[in-house]
Amino acid sequence: MIAPLSVEEERRLYPIIVRGREATAALESEAGTDRVLRRRLLRQRHAGQEAESLLLRATCGLVRRRVQERGYRFGNEELEAAGIEGLVNALNRFDPERGNRFSTYANYWIMKLVNQAVQQQAGLSDSEMRLVLQLQKLERSAPTKHFSRRDVAQALRISPAKSAEVMQMSRDLTSRRYEPTDFNDVRDVKAPTDPSDAPAWVIEALRRICGDDFDAFWQYTFRTMSLEEIARTHGISRQGIAKRIERSRSAVRESPEAQRLQAWFDQQ
Repeated sequence: MIAPLSVEEERRLYPIIVRGREATAALESEAGTDRVLRRRLLRQRHAGQEAESLLLRATCGLVRRRVQERGYRFGNEELEAAGIEGLVNALNRFDPERGNRFSTYANYWIMKLVNQAVQQQAGLSDSEMRLVLQLQKLERSAPTKHFSRRDVAQALRISPAKSAEVMQMSRDLTSRRYEPTDFNDVRDVKAPTDPSDAPAWVIEALRRICGDDFDAFWQYTFRTMSLEEIARTHGISRQGIAKRIERSRSAVRESPEAQRLQAWFDQQ
């Protein structure tokens, strides 16, 4: 991976890539029987391959950004591989003579393959994934607004019951994303986890200790959601959810299970 190229730097590579592809076609068709011509075609092909490699490495940062924009840590092997596959697909399909920037063209393929990988991980259908993406786009358009089921139903043109399902699917996706932190130090980032990854005794203990605030406690402690996102989800103020989370954290620290829970977390 190298630094992104400027528009001018990208465009200077395009003619080299075109000549390299033409040389490859000529060599494959055995048109280059003359020794001098063949050497020239081989040089052009090599130069074209080097230009394509440079373009790929300079655009690889898009994969990192798009994976992270979806809320995932770069290093999620499936999403990273999907993004790279999208980048390579884009290069193979890219026509430099159409005048588009490669990075712009590649962005579509990267997002397409990353979203497909997210969909497979979450076990969603195509229609469910489309609705979740529409909901997330809606939420990004007004980050400070709390969207009710009715708001979502109207915006996505679905029933209130379906909107509740979509909102839950979006929350489930969000819960897969981020990296956890120490129970007592939310700045200490460790390996990613979510409730489905934890042993049953951990979930049972935390549910017993935290009660109705279990979800909020888990989401904040393990950074699956920010305070603002949790507050919107629960329909209360940021200050209100912060108090609930702190109350749960105190209860966890003071519980008979505290030492065992901390030991489990330290092993993650």
